[in-house]
Formats: sequence, structure tokens, C-alpha cells
Amino acid sequence: MPRPLVAIVGRPNVGKSMLFNKLTGKRAAIVEDTPGVTRDRIYGQCEWNGRVFDLVDTGGIEPKTDSEILLFMRKQAEIAIETADVIIMVTDVRVGMTAADADVAGMLKRAKKPVVLAVNKCDSIGAVNPDVYEFYGLGLGDPIEVSAVHGHGTGDLLDFCVAHLPPREDEEDDEDLIRVAVIGKPNVGKSSLVNRILGENRVIVSDMAGTTRDAIDSYFENEYGKFCFIDTAGMRRKSKIDDAVEHYSNLRAIAAVERADVCLILIDANEGVTDQDTKIAGVAHEAGMASIIVVNKWDAVEKDDKTMDKMTEEIRRDLAYMTYAPVHYISALTGQRVQGLFQLIRAVASQAAMRITTGMLNNVLADATARVQPPTDKGRRLKIYYMTQIGVKPPHFVAFCNDAKLFHFSYQRYLENQIRSVFGLTGTPIRLTIRQKGDKDEL
Repeated sequence: MPRPLVAIVGRPNVGKSMLFNKLTGKRAAIVEDTPGVTRDRIYGQCEWNGRVFDLVDTGGIEPKTDSEILLFMRKQAEIAIETADVIIMVTDVRVGMTAADADVAGMLKRAKKPVVLAVNKCDSIGAVNPDVYEFYGLGLGDPIEVSAVHGHGTGDLLDFCVAHLPPREDEEDDEDLIRVAVIGKPNVGKSSLVNRILGENRVIVSDMAGTTRDAIDSYFENEYGKFCFIDTAGMRRKSKIDDAVEHYSNLRAIAAVERADVCLILIDANEGVTDQDTKIAGVAHEAGMASIIVVNKWDAVEKDDKTMDKMTEEIRRDLAYMTYAPVHYISALTGQRVQGLFQLIRAVASQAAMRITTGMLNNVLADATARVQPPTDKGRRLKIYYMTQIGVKPPHFVAFCNDAKLFHFSYQRYLENQIRSVFGLTGTPIRLTIRQKGDKDEL
């Protein structure tokens, strides 16, 4: 059974994201003193009194608005309310009870779910702030004074949540979960792909670049296994980042890459590989992430029987440092070949986690050195004593030799290719560390 879910809702700019970060202990949601910064549902994990549950932060609910983005944010909050076991409604003691608060409270009463009213920004300790009493007018029971900044009152808040969670059952084991970061430049179709996979409008899709700002986790399970798709903000060039929110969005996208098992690097089929695409792919490569190059909007390209081969050749040329990454062509709009991603993701994740015994590695090493002799310099020949694997994700090997200076980069590349030819390791980079005899550095 999935973990219980607690939703944080409220009108814009009452401190929902800051409270979310305080309760989860992570800066998972962007906090900025600007209404509407959180636009999608952001998930995190929380533990209190031995119970583990998921927490979801939502965009601010504007009951009356004509803005397309604000309407979608309201829809996202409504979905969170429908799926939640317990709801935290956040208000602002400094502003006082507003008509928008009353509208949100009415929405929650109709949901018929346990609701706890958190009056935020009660930052001082001592007597009850008299301004809190007016929130009894919302009809949601006793308000709890909290400070998302300092953490005051969060214990009482969590006590309420835990008391109203469903009975404890066997919680789902996440050991088999594959985390997939969907990365790319703005407006390349990342959110459309996630929505296509989930079969719902899980994240906002708009022709306006920069709609997604947070890294958004979406859990999905099918016959291929359990997946967590992380939709990220489009990574822009530093020169194009003109405000604090976009700066943090870029950082959040990079952090999403680092916590993923597999990266889907989306490229627009109409544009091919751009300079920005090479930089984004480089982020995944340098982080040692297993990767798949996904060419989106393939339905919009006029093609013949050679178009795919030609584009693949161009991708291999422009992303020459990622020849290990498979290339997959899709249309998130029509769903063309999207289903084929699951098997590919599982295969690539398995390759990145592969362990090779020292004996098998050294058999490949012996065969490789017999085929092509190690290099020499001034009469001194490189001798490779043995190799062993010391890590996975990505596979990390150490070669022990007589002189690291003789171990030329080209010969390292040759050995990597020999290892790949025998063991595959498709979709994952390889790390090769050189150690010479007498080297006391730790591995």
C-alpha cells in the first residue's frame, strides 16, 4: 500500500512552501516572497512519531481568477485535496482572515477530509497572539499557531496529522523504484512527456517557456516496474537567467539529476542538438548518470527512410562524449513510442548498477593487452597488474600499474571500449581510476 498523503493548501503567499521545507527537512520547494512561485504539486517525505508519510505542497489557490496559470494551479490543488488523507490549510496571521481564506475553507469542508488549520507567521514565543482567534470564523476547528521560519507549533501540527492518518499497514518498499529525471532546455516537452506517461495533467503544460519551476516527483507503476519521474524546469543559459526564481529553478533541476538513477535528455526534433542541449547533456554526463537521449516532437518532422539515421548520426557527432547513451524517438503529443521508454529505462538502470567480478575483469584485461600492447615512453613500458570494480552508478573501475604517467588517455579509452564490448554497460558512463605501485591514495 502507498504511504499516506498529507496536502498543504492555502491562498498564495501564506508560507506553504516554507512550511513544507520545514516539515520535510529539505529545500525541495522554492521559497520566494512572490505569489505564484509554486505552480505544481511538490512531493516530499516526512516522519513523525514512527509514522512515515508523503507531504505535498501545492500552488496558492485563487478562488476567483481569469489567469490560465492560476486556474491550473487551483486544479493542481484540487487534485491534491482529492488524493490526500489529511489536509493542512495554511493562513497568515499578519494579514488576517480574508475572503480568499473563507473560499478555500469552504472547498475543504466539501472535501470531507480531516483538516487542520495552521495560522502561520506566529514567530514570537509566549502568550497566544489575539489575532489568531478570528480564524475560528473559518469553521475548521481550533487553529494551531505555527512558524514555518522557526518551527514553532509544527509538533502539534504533525501530531494532528498522524492521529488522522489511515491505520498503519505494510508500507510500500521503494528498493525497486527507479528515479528518472526528465531534463532539457525550456519548452522541449518535458511536462508533456510526464503527463503522457501518467495519463493525467499532472504538471502544467504551456507554450510559454519557464512554466515549470520546481522539480516535481510523480510516481508511476506498470508491468515494467516502479518509477518516479522527476519533471524539471528547463535549464537556461546563465546569461538568460534574469531573476532569483529562475536561478533556483536551475539549481533544483541540477539537484534532480544528482538524485536520479536515469536521466531522459529531451531534444527537440525540429531543432536538433543545440549548444544548450550539449551543456545540459554534459551535466548528466559529469554527474555520472545513466542517460537516454530522447528526441521529442518526432511527429512534426517531415521524414523519409533515412531521416532517423541521419539525425542519429548528427546527435552522435554533437554529443560525442555520450556515445554510450541510446537514442529514442518519441512524440509526447501523440504518444508515439513513449511506451518503449520503460523497458529502455529499466535496462539502462540495470547496466549502471552492474557489478563485474575481478576475475572476469582481468580476463578482459589480459585479452585487451594481448591484442594491443600497452604504450611505452623512452624504453619504459606500461604494465597493468590488475583491475577491480569499486563502485556502481556509474560503474567505477581501478587499474593498478607500474607508472600512471605511461597510462595514456587513448589507452584508457581503448580499455573502456573493450570492457563495453564484453559487458555492454549501455546507457551509462564508466569511471576509470589509475593507481600506480606504491600509491597510498585511498580509492
